[in-house]
Amino acid sequence: MKVLIVEDNHHVAETLADYLELEGYTIDCAYHGLSAIQLVKDNHYDVIIMDIMMPKVDGISAVKKMREEIMCDIPILFLSAKDSLEDKIAAFQAGGDDYLIKPFAMEELCLRLQALACRGARKDIGLLCFADITINQATGEVLRADRPIKLSRIQLKILSLLMKRAPAIVSRQEVIDTVWGEDAPGSDALRSHVYGLRNAIDKDFVETRLETIHGQGYRLKA
Repeated sequence: MKVLIVEDNHHVAETLADYLELEGYTIDCAYHGLSAIQLVKDNHYDVIIMDIMMPKVDGISAVKKMREEIMCDIPILFLSAKDSLEDKIAAFQAGGDDYLIKPFAMEELCLRLQALACRGARKDIGLLCFADITINQATGEVLRADRPIKLSRIQLKILSLLMKRAPAIVSRQEVIDTVWGEDAPGSDALRSHVYGLRNAIDKDFVETRLETIHGQGYRLKA
């Protein structure tokens, strides 16, 4: 089993690495979140051990970035002295799979690593879901009620933004800034793309999902 240890305390990281190597694990170490993100981009790991309090990028932010931006599906065990319920909630919401509080028994750590490795890669990473609509961000595949929906590149960007914010209203300006940036089209172009998106995701369905809120913007409704 190959494990990435992300821990800013070199002594703690070396102690963990020495013990796990004696147990037959292959180990890489990173001492802050930025280094961990780069290692995950370049290597395969079965499990990641992640500290929370680290320089440059903390563990919560690093895991969130791994899950949302590079679609990392590796099981992640948070290992931290932070023991409040709020800390645990933040860790799991960021994309963690387990949480072990320092100090701990090495035997328990090994058992948890083995359990996570047996569970395998996460199946939900890279999916945006709202109501009966799903977007696979890695492939661009869009489903509504398990039925494939074909969208243009611009329509997919608009739907992705609305999915991430749903059911909140997204202003027209935010849609323009997110999708086109400084190369903003005329209002007729946005209206045309939204019209095409509405036809694509709502045609042949009893319930409509895409709603225009006049004077405010757009939203998806459940």
